[in-house]
Amino acid sequence: MQAMKLARPGGLDHLALADIEARAPGAGEIQVQVQASSLNFHDYAVVAGMLPVEEGRIPMSDGAGVVTAVGAGVTKFAVGDSVLGCFFPAWQDGDAELPKLIGVPGDHVDGFAAQSVTMPASMFTGIPKGYSAEEAATLPCAALTAWRGLMVEARIKPGDVILTQGTGGVSIFALQFAKAAGCRVISTSSSDAKLEKLRALGADDTINYKTTPEWSQEALKLTGGRGVDVVVEIGGAGTLPQSINAVRVGGHISLIGVLAGFEGNVPTAALFGKNAALKGITVGSRAQQRDMIAAIDASGIKPVIDRTFPLAELADAFRHQESQKHFGKICVAL
Repeated sequence: MQAMKLARPGGLDHLALADIEARAPGAGEIQVQVQASSLNFHDYAVVAGMLPVEEGRIPMSDGAGVVTAVGAGVTKFAVGDSVLGCFFPAWQDGDAELPKLIGVPGDHVDGFAAQSVTMPASMFTGIPKGYSAEEAATLPCAALTAWRGLMVEARIKPGDVILTQGTGGVSIFALQFAKAAGCRVISTSSSDAKLEKLRALGADDTINYKTTPEWSQEALKLTGGRGVDVVVEIGGAGTLPQSINAVRVGGHISLIGVLAGFEGNVPTAALFGKNAALKGITVGSRAQQRDMIAAIDASGIKPVIDRTFPLAELADAFRHQESQKHFGKICVAL
């Protein structure tokens, strides 16, 4: 079997293929032939050296494939089942707690950039009906983050107005989930071409934040001065002031990214004046992943995949991610 390993220090040039031995599953474990993975900013942070990991770490948090062997005591999966990994294997259900956020594949332990993995059965779920492995591999981080931010924390309902930022995986899934829930969606991007694609996916209104830097004012205009019910905030400190201005009194901001800065000034007076909730979101639990998959089965949502690379070209896949030219998810086929 082959796997992509990361040498120290991190960096795309330090990714290299290596031969590995498939390990037979022990009690409570399953062996999975990995067929696909997908790229997230977290994975980029690992391979770029922003998050230090052990020498020889196999990266990639997302993975989908087929069960090839089961260990003693495993009853929920059988050989031949299609399965999907979980970002937080220890977070089975309930609220987020520090011990549940340990064990992230590709970071704390070896991940899915390998043709075979042997892991606890409890860190997998099934995949949506009719999904390919590549489609399923887009879900564990990006889709579940959007699902939790909207459905679990913001508790959106039909008629709500949702604002999404950009055209990355989380933002596009947020658009799709919000439309499936009967919401109105305002989407932002710096590219008119990408905004056109967002409208084709169902965005009701779009704003080019490059030509309209004060995009929150446009969002207020589009809502008659009321503001949006929910903001899916992927920028962080750099865009949070605009999000606070755009959200309605009593609204909700799901903070899920720091693409525009790790820290900065936050207009706290404006936030409490809005009586708005600001909730940090880091993916979700296995139970929430199962709920999301049930919703996908009911709605027929399909992920938007920009491009697929072979495992041997994983570094090129990350370079494509760096270029920010992609629309939707970037996948890796194994």
